[in-house]
Amino acid sequence: MKAFAKTDIGKARENNQDYYYIPNQTEKLNLCILADGMGGYNGGEVASKLATETVKKYIKTNFPKEECSKEAILSLIKNAMEYANMVVYEKSKEVKELEGMGTTLEICLIYNNKVFIGHVGDSRIYRIRKEFMRKLTQDHSYVQKLVKDGTITAEEAVHHPQKNMLMKALGCNAFVEPDVMVKGFLKEDILIINSDGLTNLVPQEEIFKQAKKDIEQAPKELVKIANENGGYDNITVIIVKNI
Repeated sequence: MKAFAKTDIGKARENNQDYYYIPNQTEKLNLCILADGMGGYNGGEVASKLATETVKKYIKTNFPKEECSKEAILSLIKNAMEYANMVVYEKSKEVKELEGMGTTLEICLIYNNKVFIGHVGDSRIYRIRKEFMRKLTQDHSYVQKLVKDGTITAEEAVHHPQKNMLMKALGCNAFVEPDVMVKGFLKEDILIINSDGLTNLVPQEEIFKQAKKDIEQAPKELVKIANENGGYDNITVIIVKNI
């Protein structure tokens, strides 16, 4: 597995509330995490970093040494996210300036040609297989609910004025119900994990094109394109290839 990433403050924000983790060459566990924080003062920055670091430590500490069944790994990811939710929520109660902070959270744990996914919020995970790119996660957003209910079309959702309104985030309430799933991740497959600062400004066709062209350069190139197209949010991109 090879993983490359890039995060950028963008052109409009005063600080970068995105945070990510990818493994280095010596890591035994193929774990990637991305969080897009929200909250006034520096709440978003605190929430995204705290959630990422908490999940990373929890999964590394509790990854099953022997029984690595599908159920065991999915349960581990769900428990890690629920624990991180509690940690972020408690922190927001302790510090007045951090009140109401929260974060999206994407987890990809790659094991035995499968990707085990944890998802909450509107950051996204895509998988490219041969010439086809598929979105693996469903946005936990008000606009996605409108699309699902048939109130608006997917095309209308792209420019909807309330597209950033989340129905679910990590750390905002005492409990969270994350989506967990497992998908195939075969040789030559590519994963794209990104914050909405990318997908709000760069079309999927361009994301596909850059990821297929050069996985090492793609995160930098996609951040550059997002900034050229306005850069009104923080932008984070992780690209992973099963080699």
